[in-house]
Amino acid sequence: MRIFILFGVFFISIAAFAQDDFLAKRYFEDGDFEKSVVFYEKLVKKNPRRTDYSEGLIACYQQLERYTEAETFLLNQINSTRTSPVFYIELGYNYTLQNQSEKAKQYYEKAIAAIDKNPNHGYSLALRFQKYALLDYSIKAYSKAMELNPKLNFNYQLARIYGEQGAIDRMFEAYLSLLIDKRTSLSKVVRSIDDFITDEPDNANNIKLKTALLKNAQNNPNVIWNELLSWLFVQQKQYSSAFRQEKAIYKRMDGATTQRLENLGDIAFENSANETAEDIYTYIIENTNDEVTKLNAHLKILDIKLLDTDPKKLTGIEKQYRALIDQYGYKSQTLQLQIAFANFLTFKKNTPEPAIEILKNSLNLPLNVRGTAYVKMALGDILVFNKKFNEALIYFSQIQKKLKNDILGQNARYKVAQTSFYKGDFDWALTQLKVLRSSTSQLIANDAMQLSLLISDNSLEDSTQTALKKYARADLLAYQNKTKEALTALEDILQNHKGEKIEDEALLKQGELLESVQDYEAAKFDYQKIIEFFPDGILADDAHFALAELYRTVLNEPEKAKAHYEKIIYNYQDSYYFPQARKYFRKLRGDSIN
Repeated sequence: MRIFILFGVFFISIAAFAQDDFLAKRYFEDGDFEKSVVFYEKLVKKNPRRTDYSEGLIACYQQLERYTEAETFLLNQINSTRTSPVFYIELGYNYTLQNQSEKAKQYYEKAIAAIDKNPNHGYSLALRFQKYALLDYSIKAYSKAMELNPKLNFNYQLARIYGEQGAIDRMFEAYLSLLIDKRTSLSKVVRSIDDFITDEPDNANNIKLKTALLKNAQNNPNVIWNELLSWLFVQQKQYSSAFRQEKAIYKRMDGATTQRLENLGDIAFENSANETAEDIYTYIIENTNDEVTKLNAHLKILDIKLLDTDPKKLTGIEKQYRALIDQYGYKSQTLQLQIAFANFLTFKKNTPEPAIEILKNSLNLPLNVRGTAYVKMALGDILVFNKKFNEALIYFSQIQKKLKNDILGQNARYKVAQTSFYKGDFDWALTQLKVLRSSTSQLIANDAMQLSLLISDNSLEDSTQTALKKYARADLLAYQNKTKEALTALEDILQNHKGEKIEDEALLKQGELLESVQDYEAAKFDYQKIIEFFPDGILADDAHFALAELYRTVLNEPEKAKAHYEKIIYNYQDSYYFPQARKYFRKLRGDSIN
């Protein structure tokens, strides 16, 4: 019986202790320091060796401006046998709060002196100095510890402090030292310095990094400096300079793949540095022995050539496609060539029949499930172009069933909805779109939402769906690259269905098509009309973003672009465009973008 009583008392005391711990922290977090200090005093009395309780008590005293009690407590801690030198900093900070800087300095120096006895104290003391924004002392602590024990390396922590202080040269030096000593990865360094670099080559920080890298490359030839220089040039959109670095990396690394070069070529192409992109792909063709890589580079060069809208050049491009077909043949390893050539024949030459034949023959090759799906997807797109909707639906449905939970399967389901829309089967389109609105792909989900609202809004208002049918026809004409006819069809909607819900959809589509034919003023006018007359409509954010992009990328009016991005940030926070709008707004404002 006595044992049970002892156990009961023991568990009650543990519960009471846990309750005191909880209440001390809770009151402190709530800012009720008068109550918190009572519990911390009890906890320290019961557990004098628990530094977290001691520090909690000190913080309470200081919040209550009971500096004398804090000083007495800290002096007792310092004079005890097994004290931590961290308490020197705490006492120094207690004096700092009372504007007694000389006394504070004495104890900060005592903390630094403690590193002489044990360099391992350097880390904890430096962290405590950082806590109180005493960065110079933090640097002293890290540096002294490293000097006394060369095995310690706090360059990463020092680099972060130098960055906070604005000592950019020293920050870069510390990060690069870490790379030399192989104490960290290149990716980690890049993430750390990214905040200090802009896309402007003349920026002071960019120049400092470039200078530091070139200096290191001269003193210690290492491919890592080429990699960092390449990264810097990409940030500055100097793709030809990045290409020179990538060539040096490729030549110096035995057994290197062309993956880095391929990535750079893609980045240059995406940023309209087409001449450099073509040089990169040509270099890949000349230097790789991998036939698939070589073929992909050839196709990328043809993609660049197809950006030239001169129809007279299409015959020459077709000859190049046919030469690649002769070289690589029709086989399962060259599906990308067959699909690219079929798309060229359809969307550029307006000859879908031979394209359909090519892809149907490709389906007879020994393909895996995904290979078959890619060919069927391309074939379905071309059949839609050729208005063979039912046959296209069969192929899209087959992909959807085979790859039900895959992004490719979800994309196929969207194509079913889109094709049904072109066909005028709006009910079936809506059925497919309802499923897709919860798609794992944000882009598919957003497209599904837009098309779903277009159909449902315009079906409720007009039971005959006359305007919706006209819009579906205009959308199909745009898909078929019949821009002039599509613009005429949209103008018919705008003239004959004024005031109907379809009007803002027609304006947005018309604006996009006008941009594609470089009639930017007319496109701008359409976007402005949506903003003015449909400010609460579902396409208002689309119009703001389209207009912002037009001002930023074409019309070179950054202030106007910034105003429209800002509208999205403050008025359309659920918009699909919100992340991009915030990024470009901050960039135009001059913020550092990570």
